[in-house]
Amino acid sequence: MTNSHLATSFDYIVIGGGTAGLTVASRLTEDALIRVLVVEAGSDNTQDPLVLTPGLVGGQFGHEKYDWNFSSVPQPALHNRRIIQPRGRQLGGSSALNYQVIMYPSRANLDIWGKMGNAGWSFNELSPYYEKFSTVHTPGPRARAVTGLDGYHDDTLSFNGPVQVSFSEEYTSAVQGAWIETFNALGWNTTADPRTGKAIGAFQHPASIDPNTKTRSSSATAYYGDDVRTRKNLVVLTEAVVKKFTTKKHGDDVIATGVVVRTAETDKIIIATKEVILAAGALQSPQILELSGIGGRELLESQGLPVIIDNPGVGEHLQDHAIVCQSFQVADGIPSADAFRDQSLVKAAAELYLKDNGAGPLGMSPLVSAQLSLVDKSGPVSKDEKKALLDSHLERNVESDCLRTVILEPDEPTAQYLFVPFQSNITADPKHLREFLTPVHPENYITVITVLNHPLSRGSVHITCPDIDVKPAWDPKYMSHPLDIEIMARHVQYVEKIISTAPFSAALKPGGKRLPILVGNRLDDAKEIVRQRQISIFHPSGSLPMLPRAQGGVVNERLLVHGCKNLRIVDASIFPLQTVGTIQATVYAVAERAADFIKEDRKA
Repeated sequence: MTNSHLATSFDYIVIGGGTAGLTVASRLTEDALIRVLVVEAGSDNTQDPLVLTPGLVGGQFGHEKYDWNFSSVPQPALHNRRIIQPRGRQLGGSSALNYQVIMYPSRANLDIWGKMGNAGWSFNELSPYYEKFSTVHTPGPRARAVTGLDGYHDDTLSFNGPVQVSFSEEYTSAVQGAWIETFNALGWNTTADPRTGKAIGAFQHPASIDPNTKTRSSSATAYYGDDVRTRKNLVVLTEAVVKKFTTKKHGDDVIATGVVVRTAETDKIIIATKEVILAAGALQSPQILELSGIGGRELLESQGLPVIIDNPGVGEHLQDHAIVCQSFQVADGIPSADAFRDQSLVKAAAELYLKDNGAGPLGMSPLVSAQLSLVDKSGPVSKDEKKALLDSHLERNVESDCLRTVILEPDEPTAQYLFVPFQSNITADPKHLREFLTPVHPENYITVITVLNHPLSRGSVHITCPDIDVKPAWDPKYMSHPLDIEIMARHVQYVEKIISTAPFSAALKPGGKRLPILVGNRLDDAKEIVRQRQISIFHPSGSLPMLPRAQGGVVNERLLVHGCKNLRIVDASIFPLQTVGTIQATVYAVAERAADFIKEDRKA
């Protein structure tokens, strides 16, 4: 659609056609009388093989067609390294760019959201929306046999939503099974389905992959499929940039009146008669707010911008899951994706995938996980040791007191471990994520990833000039809170126990090489590994938190911006606290709930 043929007003305008934006737009336009415009800066890549093929995801990173490709400011706690942050620049957003992992937060984790001052937010209240967004397909016999799914997967929790969620089947590796068995041998038996809100130990998580076609299931394919595209009341404008939204005063409040959209032709103001819905993600929703005059007064005035709402919480409180990548040379005969440095193997895998309905390694997700409470090189840390550690490093406030309770629980995970079948190569000033994934070492490796579930470090993201085309400055401030490196380093110590325990130990070459060469048995050495090898697992959130305004909040419990009657934010930026595990499922659940809020408020 050209600018000249675009209507001048809609009931709702959604800024961002990503994971949350398309979910909300699809649900709102189930009512044929409601007219919705979605404005997406990227293109429609829903037929692109790099997007559709699960195993080709690495080919998207760093390319403007797919990826915003953020780079942090230098991180002092990480030897001043810059960290790469891929962000989806296309319909589907990061659901079209991620590794498809679906995980669910714990009950205690989500209950904290409500305890932080958000009435009506808890595990029980959000659970129906985890069901609503997905259809979870029953795992097949090989997945059950190799990864022990019968011990914890509940087949009755199948759900019936648009996102297709499945378990890898025919190419499930014996090494994945060895991972599960090793954690069982170490006493970490998983007995509960993670969807029930209580799971610890090793497990095979599902992925957002359609098991019938072996293609990625993103918000673009699930919520904007052929049937939705025929709706006359939904307009999706791609390759168009929202420069800002427009506002007017209404008594003591502000009203969002529309958006300024730039296309290839010209700028155009489009009116929103009911609401503007901001869903540009945790790094760019703050940018658009600030460019529209909502943010800290000092920053806005320094950029020559009008101060519509003075809220210094905009762009603050940013959280992200820090991860540490340690790679280990595999034994002869053990599969590693590093073998795909041989382009003939890539060609053969692609031919198999195309010829046989998605068969082969390109049609699956090879990742398995484990969730563990606090450990060190010896095993679980005692409650008294945990208390001493927390007392030494944790201030007392509502947020930290809630986290203290969770960390002290013996069955609440403070870290996640991931097994991935390739080497990771961390550089100091990377240009894009592909640098980390390219097998530059000639040996074949696997990687154990340690994920910090509850980061205490709080970063920021802010504009540096009044130009929408200049990315905001992203400063995650990794490891700036002293407790983060204390907890992360102890979990890195435990990696030595994981890799030396059978049967997983048999997958590694005796005396083989490792990246980095440093061994993490000693706590000081483990901390140095964190400084050298910590990157992001791509879960930025919390930069526009759902909190009372007095606590630095930007939106209320119905996701409306404080001080604005009809501007709603729907993406991971509203998380008041980072969730356990990957955040894709929670973004969908929040978007589904937001759609219900909007429908309810329209009728009120």
